[in-house]
Amino acid sequence: MTSTLTPQPVERAKPARTGAAPRRRTRVLALPEARWATAATVFFLLALPLQLTGAPAWTWGPLYALSYVTGGWEPGWEGLKALKERTLDVDLLMVVAALGAASIGQVMDGALLIVIFATSGALEALATARTADSVRGLLDLAPATATRLTPDGGEQTVPVEELAVGDTVLVRPGERVGADGRVLDGASDVDQATITGEPLPAAKEPGDEVFAGTLNGTGALRVRVERDASDSVIARIVRMVEEASETKAPTQLFIEKVEQRYSLGMVAATLAVFLVPLAFGEQLTDALLRAMTFMIVASPCAVVLATMPPLLSAIANAGRHGVLVKSAVVMERLGQVDAVALDKTGTLTEGSPRVTDVRPLPGSGLDEAELLTLAAAAERPSEHPLARAVVDAARERGLDLPGAEDFTSAPGVGVTAVVNGRGVAVGAPARLLDGTGSTVTAVAEELEESGRTAVLVLVDGAPAGLLGIADRLRPDAAATVAALTTLTGTAPVLLTGDNPRAAAHLAAEAGIDDVRAGLLPQDKMAAVQELESTGRKVLVVGDGVNDAPALAAAHTGVAMGRAGSDLALETADAVIVRDELAAVPTTVALSRHARRLVVQNLVIAGVFIAGLVVWDLAGNLPLPLGVAGHEGSTVLVGLNGLRLLRESAWQRAAAAGTG
Repeated sequence: MTSTLTPQPVERAKPARTGAAPRRRTRVLALPEARWATAATVFFLLALPLQLTGAPAWTWGPLYALSYVTGGWEPGWEGLKALKERTLDVDLLMVVAALGAASIGQVMDGALLIVIFATSGALEALATARTADSVRGLLDLAPATATRLTPDGGEQTVPVEELAVGDTVLVRPGERVGADGRVLDGASDVDQATITGEPLPAAKEPGDEVFAGTLNGTGALRVRVERDASDSVIARIVRMVEEASETKAPTQLFIEKVEQRYSLGMVAATLAVFLVPLAFGEQLTDALLRAMTFMIVASPCAVVLATMPPLLSAIANAGRHGVLVKSAVVMERLGQVDAVALDKTGTLTEGSPRVTDVRPLPGSGLDEAELLTLAAAAERPSEHPLARAVVDAARERGLDLPGAEDFTSAPGVGVTAVVNGRGVAVGAPARLLDGTGSTVTAVAEELEESGRTAVLVLVDGAPAGLLGIADRLRPDAAATVAALTTLTGTAPVLLTGDNPRAAAHLAAEAGIDDVRAGLLPQDKMAAVQELESTGRKVLVVGDGVNDAPALAAAHTGVAMGRAGSDLALETADAVIVRDELAAVPTTVALSRHARRLVVQNLVIAGVFIAGLVVWDLAGNLPLPLGVAGHEGSTVLVGLNGLRLLRESAWQRAAAAGTG
C-alpha cells in the first residue's frame, strides 16, 4: 500500500468511451459448437455439388459421412446422456431420423437435417457467450483504482474494492467516479447517462449524489464513499442482468414443447409396428421394412421444417431492413407481446441535445441571429454537450462565428469569453445571476415547463436572452407509438431516468399517457416485472446500460443499435441496427404473420404424417413412396414458409402495424 506520509504520483485513469465498456467478445470459432457446426456445413457443401453433378458415390459419400459425424455426434451424445436420465429429446430423434434416412439412400436429406440442428445449437451457444461477455465488460465501466485522500492530506491510489464507506476520494476532470457517494467539495458536470439515461450531464455540487462508473467533466470533486464496491449501482446492474437472464422463463419453439411425448410415442409406436406383426408370424424382413417406413413417415422432420422456414425467413427479411433478430425463438416471441415499455433518451428521442428556442429579451437590442452568434462564439471552445448544441445550431443557420478571447469555463456554472469586444457569459440562469429579474425568470420557467433546459446569455453583464435546449423527438416516434398501440391494444409505457417535467412533455408529443420518470435501472426492471405480474407479455425497447436489466427481465427486449451500449445490444433479443424506431411495430407484425404460417405448416405436416402412417399401418405403403410423401410434405411446408422472404411480406407487415 502507498505510504500515507509520502504521497506517490497518481496514475490518471484513461477515459473510456461514454456509456461503453471495452469489448471482451468471445470469438465465434472459440466455441466448440461453432467449430463442429462449421465443419459439418463445409463437408455438406463440398458433397452436395458432387452428388448433384453425378459424380461417383465414393467422392461424395465420405464427405456426407463426415458431415454426419461432425454435426451429429454432439447432439447424439447429449441425447444419449438424456436417455440415461430416462428422458428422450428431439435432438436424438433427429439424429436417428437422419441415420434412418441415410440407411434407405436419402443421404443428402439426413445430412441437411444434421447441419440445421448443428447450426441452431452453435447460434444458441454464441448468443449465450456474447451475453456473458457483455455482462463481464460492464464491470469495466467502473475504474479499477481510485484516488483516496488520507487524513493528513496525502493521496493513495488504491483498488476500488478496498474503498470503505466513509472514505474520501478525489475525482479529477475526465476521470470516472470510483464509487457511489456524495460530493463533499467542488463542482462539475457529470455524465451519468449510463445510470439514469439523462441526455445531458448533471451539475454536481456539495451534497449531490454521484455513481460509480459515471464520467466526470471539467471540475474536480471530493466524494465521500457511501456504498461498498459490491453494492454500487453499476454492480447491482450486473447482478440484475445475470439474475433476470437466469430466471427468465425459457421459451421453446412449439415442437420442442411436445418433444418428450412425441418422441416417446414415436419410439413406442415404431417398436410396436415391428414387434406385433413379428409376433403374429410376419417375416423379419417385412416387419423391419414396415417399421423403418413408419419411422421415416412419422419422424418430425416435416414438423421441424414446418416451424423453422417461416421464422428464419422472417428473420432474413427483417435483417434486410435493419433489424437483427437473434434467433427463431425470439422471432416467435415478438408476435406474442401485448404490452410495450419504451425508454426515452436515445429511443424515443435522438439522444443528443439541440437548440429549440432562441429568445432575445426586450431591451437587449439583439435579434435571434445576433444572440445565437454571440452565444455560439463564446461556447465554441467548450466541450460541454450544451455548448456543442449551441454551436451546431449556429452553423445550421449559416451564421459566421467570430473568435473568442479570454475564454474560461466554470463547472456547473457556464462559460465566459470576450466576443467582438463584448463580455459574453452563457450558463444556467440560477448560477449566473444573484437576483434574477422577473422577465428572465418568466421566460426561463416557460422554457422549463415545456421540457427545455434554459440557458441564459449575458452580454456585458446584462441579461440579453435565453436559449431553450432539449433532446429532440425522433420523427417517427409518434407514428410508432400509435402503431404499437394498434398492435397490442394498449398504449406504451414510458420508462425513463430523466426528470418528470421533461419526460411528461416529450410523452405528450409522442402520444403516451403512462409516464414513469426519475427511474434508476432497478426501478425500470421493477416496472417491467409489475406489468408482467398481471399476465402481460412485455416488449421493452431501450438503448443504454441503465435499460439492460429491464431488457433482460422483459418477455422480449429490443435495443436501438446506433447509439446502444454494448450491454444493451448483447442483452436484447433483437437490435434495430439502423435506428429506425418504426421498424419495431413492423417486426412485431411480421412475427405474427410468421406464427400464422407456422400454424398452417403444422396442419399440413400433421395431415401428411397422419395419412402416411394410416396407409403404412392399414395397408402396404412402399418405402420409396413413404419417403416421397414425407419429403414432399417437407418441401411443401418449406416453400410455404419461404413466402416471408419477399419484399411484399415486409410491406404488408408495415401496413398491419400502421393499420
